[in-house]
Amino acid sequence: MTVTELVSYEDALATYDPVMGLEVHVELGTKTKMFCGCSTELKQDANSQTCPTCLGLPGSLPVVNAIGVESAVKIGLALNCEIAEWCRFARKNYFYPDMPKNFQTSQYDEPIAFNGYLDVQLEDGEIFRVQIERAHMEEDTGKSLHVGGATGRIHGASHSLLDYNRAGIPLIEIVTKPIEGAGERAPEVAKAYVAELRELIKALGVSEARMEQGQMRCDVNLSLRPHGREEFGTRSETKNVNSLRSVERAARFEIQRHAAVLDSGGTIVQETRHFHEEDGSTTAGRIKDNAEDYRYFPEPDLVPVAPSREWVEELRRGLPELPRVRRNRLREEWGVSEHDMQSMLNAGAIDPIVATIGAGADAASARKWWMGELARNANESGRDLASLPITPEQVARVTALVKEGSLNDKLARQVIEGVLAGEGGPDDVVEKRGLKVVSDEGALSTAVDEAIAANAGIADKIRSGKVAAAGALVGAVMKATRGQADAARVRELILEKLGVSEG
Repeated sequence: MTVTELVSYEDALATYDPVMGLEVHVELGTKTKMFCGCSTELKQDANSQTCPTCLGLPGSLPVVNAIGVESAVKIGLALNCEIAEWCRFARKNYFYPDMPKNFQTSQYDEPIAFNGYLDVQLEDGEIFRVQIERAHMEEDTGKSLHVGGATGRIHGASHSLLDYNRAGIPLIEIVTKPIEGAGERAPEVAKAYVAELRELIKALGVSEARMEQGQMRCDVNLSLRPHGREEFGTRSETKNVNSLRSVERAARFEIQRHAAVLDSGGTIVQETRHFHEEDGSTTAGRIKDNAEDYRYFPEPDLVPVAPSREWVEELRRGLPELPRVRRNRLREEWGVSEHDMQSMLNAGAIDPIVATIGAGADAASARKWWMGELARNANESGRDLASLPITPEQVARVTALVKEGSLNDKLARQVIEGVLAGEGGPDDVVEKRGLKVVSDEGALSTAVDEAIAANAGIADKIRSGKVAAAGALVGAVMKATRGQADAARVRELILEKLGVSEG
C-alpha cells in the first residue's frame, strides 16, 4: 500500500467545505431471493442456493418477491418518503465476474420511494436533518474469493472463486441528497446517520442490519469545495464500509486526502476507493462510471409495481414506534440524560436493557450491568453487546440475586464472568464457584472477632472515635470471607462489638 499524503483535519476545514453523499445497501431478511425462490439462508455450501434465474441462464424468468416490495414501502414510509404510485425495474448493464447475467436488476429513474428525510441526533444533542433522495429495490451480486494474494483482493491473487449464493438477495439502496453544511462535523454526521438508519431498519423488522455480516453497508461519497464556492468538487466513493466507526474514519480520511491533493495543485479523480480497517486509510479502486455508462433500460421481463394507496396507508398505520421516538420515551421513563441515552445507543445497549427490564430487573440495575461490566467485556473482546454469550434473562437473574442479598456486586461480577465463560446460568455459576454471600450471623460474628483480634491497633483507633478506620477491618473480613460477606453488615458488627456509634 502506498503512503498517502494528508493535511491536518483542521487545515482542511479551514480552506474547504465537505459535501457528502451516503449510499446504504440494506440486505432484506426475506426467506427467498428478490426474483426467484432460492433460499437466502447464510453459510451454506458455495453455489448450493442457485437456480437458472439467479444464475442468469437463457430462458429463465424473474418474479418479484412481494415481501421485498412490502419491506421497501415500509422503509420509504419510515424515511418520510413519497411512495410511487407506479414504478418499474431497470437493467443496470456492466460486466463483472460475480454478475452472472452481466446486468443487475435495479431501479433507475423510477424508484419506489423518493424525496424523504431522516433526523439524526449528534453527540451534543444537536439534530441534523439528512435529506433522502431515494430508496429503491435491487438485487445483490455474487461473492468473489481471490486466492493466492497477501491482501485478499484481486491484485496479486493467483485465481478467483465465485459463489453465487448471494446473487439475487434482495437489497434496498438508500441514497441521500448531497449533505451540505455539516462542516467539521461531517464525519460525525455520517456516523450518526448510518447509526440511526440501522436502528430504524431493525425496528421495522425488515433486516437484522448487522454491518459486520454485510447485511448493511455504506458507500461514502465525498468531495470538497473552497469556502464560498457553489459548485461541488469531484467526488470519491469509498465502497462497502461496514461499521459505524469506519464510516466516520473514511469520511475524515478522505477530507484530509482531498485537501492534500487540491492544496498541491492536483486534481481529484472520480473513482471508487477501498477502506482499510487497520489504519483507517483508503486506496484507489477503479475509475467511477457515470450513470449513462451503465446503459440503463426498463426490465422487459418484470411488470411495473403499482402499490395501491389503501395498501400504503395500511402499512403506514402498522409501522412500529420509530427509534428516536422510542428513545425519548425511554429516556423520560428511566430518568436519564440525553448524553446517557446517546451512550447507550452508541454501545448498542438499549435493546438488551429493555429486554432485561422485561425479564424483571429494575431499569437502574439493567443499565448498570449492560453499560458497566458487560460493555467492558464487549470492548475487550472486540464484540457487540448483542453477541455476548449472556441473555437479558440471565442478567435479570443476577440483579435479582443481588437484590435478595445472595450476591454483592463483587460476587455478581464473578457470576457474570462465569456465565460469559460458558459455565452455565447464574445459579449454576453460584453453585459451582461457591459464590453466595455469607449471611450466617454466627460465621460473620466469628470473622469480625478474628479481624479485631488480629488488628488491635486499628480497633483502638475506632474506639477512640476514628470511625473511618473501620474500613480496614471491613477489608480484612472481606478478604477472610473471599469477598462473600455483606460489607454493610460487617461494618455494623464491627462498630457494635467496639461499642462505637456511626454518628
